[in-house]
Amino acid sequence: MKLYITVLLLCCYSILSAQIAKGKIIDSDESILSEVYILNLTTDSHSHSNDLGEFSIDKTNNGDALRISKLGYKTIVITVENINKPLSITLEDDIVQLNEVVLSTGINTTNNIAKIDLMTNPVNSSQEILRKVPGLFIGQHAGGGKAEQIFLRGFDVDHGTDVALSVDGMPINMVSHAHGQGYSDLHFIIPETVNKIDFGKGPYKANQGNFATAGYVGFQTKDKLDNSSITLEAGQFNTTRIVGLFNLLETNKKQNAYIATEYILTDGPFDSPQNFNRFNVFGKYNVQLDNSSKLTLQASRFSSRWDASGQIPNRLVENGTISRFGAVDDTEGGFTSRTNFILSHQKSIDENTFVKTNVFYSKYDFTLFSNFTFFLVDPINGDQIKQKESRNLYGANTEFNKKIFLDNSVVSLQSGVGFRADEIDGIELSRTLNRQEVLENIQLGDIDESNMYGYFNSEFKFNKFKIAPAIRFDYFKFNYQNALEPMFKTLSTTAVKASPKLNLSYSQNNNVEYYIKSGFGFHSNDSRVALQENKEVVPSVFGVDVGNVWKPINNLIINSALWTLFSEQEFVYVGDAGIVEASGKSRRYGVDLGFRYQLNDYVFADFDGNYAFARTGVDYGEYIPLAPKFSSTGGITLKDYKGFTAGIKYRYLGDRAANEDNSVIAKGYFVSDFNVNYKINKLNIGLVIENIFNTKWNETQFLTESRLQNEAQSVEEIHFTPGTPFFAKIKIGYNF
Repeated sequence: MKLYITVLLLCCYSILSAQIAKGKIIDSDESILSEVYILNLTTDSHSHSNDLGEFSIDKTNNGDALRISKLGYKTIVITVENINKPLSITLEDDIVQLNEVVLSTGINTTNNIAKIDLMTNPVNSSQEILRKVPGLFIGQHAGGGKAEQIFLRGFDVDHGTDVALSVDGMPINMVSHAHGQGYSDLHFIIPETVNKIDFGKGPYKANQGNFATAGYVGFQTKDKLDNSSITLEAGQFNTTRIVGLFNLLETNKKQNAYIATEYILTDGPFDSPQNFNRFNVFGKYNVQLDNSSKLTLQASRFSSRWDASGQIPNRLVENGTISRFGAVDDTEGGFTSRTNFILSHQKSIDENTFVKTNVFYSKYDFTLFSNFTFFLVDPINGDQIKQKESRNLYGANTEFNKKIFLDNSVVSLQSGVGFRADEIDGIELSRTLNRQEVLENIQLGDIDESNMYGYFNSEFKFNKFKIAPAIRFDYFKFNYQNALEPMFKTLSTTAVKASPKLNLSYSQNNNVEYYIKSGFGFHSNDSRVALQENKEVVPSVFGVDVGNVWKPINNLIINSALWTLFSEQEFVYVGDAGIVEASGKSRRYGVDLGFRYQLNDYVFADFDGNYAFARTGVDYGEYIPLAPKFSSTGGITLKDYKGFTAGIKYRYLGDRAANEDNSVIAKGYFVSDFNVNYKINKLNIGLVIENIFNTKWNETQFLTESRLQNEAQSVEEIHFTPGTPFFAKIKIGYNF
């Protein structure tokens, strides 16, 4: 802690004057453009536009040439004629060009990778949204309506325990969830509305707090639509999807609004149909209040119902009792809904100072029926369980950003405060029969959990060096009323956490950047865990990344990193059993390697490979079950060539330990997907094929002890959910 504070104090010194050029950047529709790169070709000074499109660049004089560039827009060069007059710059759309990517724009330059992937190969489903993060894998094991299981950097993240997820500043992770800590259901996001994916690996950003241990992913929706559209998809397994995107104020330059809807039906490939349906509606309104402020309102509603075949034991498939897509208990499934409201305001105080404020509210309901052990616990009625909750989630945050120009450096300051509150009514774990009769309440109660926080980020730029010390403070309050206790009593506890960070980078030139990231992070525990004696409420983690991003040639970007992460304790609340599992201290280290290559104006290639070593237990001698060891993704994409867009992608997840001594292996898989789309005038016709080679693969696997009704003894072995077989669907869309 002393090191971080000392570095921060040493970096703060008196402000001196400098020649500064100022301006604002918009597109041809007069919408503001953020993250535009501005380079002074005379002095090599550089900057980028903020969320309101405004920028300032130091060491600039009359007659200097400024190069203005942003991925997906035509690069221009302008001359500063009057340093005292703000510049007004308009950029025009262009095809994606990797030679426009500049690596010296900030410490988190790996976000360029997500931008490239999203622009060259847009997501086709809610499942694909998370797959845009290099090294992140997901798996579904409950019929399509349950949140996906996540794997990243040697973590079996379960449904979100160690990855912080958000959309437009609103958290997605659910604290103290009925099914598991950090549960994150992204299915309320309509993929066609996603404009940007901000991600980072490790606990290195002070504005990212709870759950941001393995990393964070922030989704940003579009402020406007290029056009209105209706798309119909139809495919195997009685699959239908309808998407509508509608501009509401397309002729107004100061304000715009749109609404998006999505409806999905599918039975899935299972012998017992999923009967899955999901409905989404999303609306967003933006207004430019004046030249220096912007207001955004958005609302969304999501509901889903489904049946599931669950995880099935190997022994039944091997002896032919059921098929790979069969079921032991097909009464699994559930229903869930979420209603969201977000209000955002951005205010520019001057060209170097702006403030962002975000307020959000969610109403969330969840009911899930599962049966993992069949007749192990109850040989008569079976082991079906129900997990249920009703939640109000609300919060707000405000962030202040300031840029200061000194004689030989530029200082960027960011400070923020905020809170989040969760009110959970009737959080339940019960044993049930056929989704109807409640046989036994295992847990039942109400939870009130709140998190208040403040953080301070700073970045000091000295020529080619950047140093970014930061610190975050969190205060937690946990309350639980146990409805199964004969006398009313509120259990309560608090926790305080300080998380310092220090990031360094060196830009050798616009094509090579090196960085070192370090910092402390944490994830909170379920309130029911935090209130048990001798349990660490908020265990810490510490991580370090050393890496670089390199453009050896204009159309090739290579990124690499060596990383390590230590955790002082890994407590996990197992919502399926209502118990706490403590695995002790853990350590992880690994390597990430990837590249993005543009063969010509239309063809792109990508590759990511990730290795992780993960151990826990006494002296770090035990394997971490299901922790990914080696994974890789890659593919080739054809983008907008004579109306055609197409791509083939693969994903590979290697074998990994299914238990602590590595005596049981969860088998890996290699799966490839294909898509092609043809655009003619306002009509779009497409074909999407998942698992094009019809590979037999297991999407999720668990080492589970179970017993069938006709078995005298229980058996512990791999239980799995089969991955999707060859699955084709056609798409027809119309733009207007």
